[in-house]
Amino acid sequence: MTVDPQPPTVEEAPGRADDTVPGSITIADTVVAKLASRAVLETADAGAAAARMFGQVIPGAEHLGFRQTDLTGLPKASAQVDGNVAFIELVISVRWPASVPQVTAAVRQHVRDRLTALTGLTVAEARIVVTDLVTEIPPSRAR
Repeated sequence: MTVDPQPPTVEEAPGRADDTVPGSITIADTVVAKLASRAVLETADAGAAAARMFGQVIPGAEHLGFRQTDLTGLPKASAQVDGNVAFIELVISVRWPASVPQVTAAVRQHVRDRLTALTGLTVAEARIVVTDLVTEIPPSRAR
């Protein structure tokens, strides 16, 4: 058995860092949705959506095993990523008496900013559905 005394040089080594073959990173839709959901919680007066069944809010849903309306819980989010563009849908609750249009505009902008900063994706559309106005939750989280 003979041993080659010289290891291969950088030019001969396979998989060099300076290969001319471009690479890509794919971020799963579910990861983008989770990041968007977390970004909602960074916005004042917005949080998890009310539990719904057949399009109706279920009072006392927490007793049936459904999540309750909670501004500290993660809202429902879904995402579709197409190349470098993301389409986001969020289902949230808003603290009453905050302005729903102002809160949703703040959520939309913050989600866009955070996703762009964290993933490099451009958010083409961020649809927001507000299912509940929360009245029995302590004042908004400190930022």
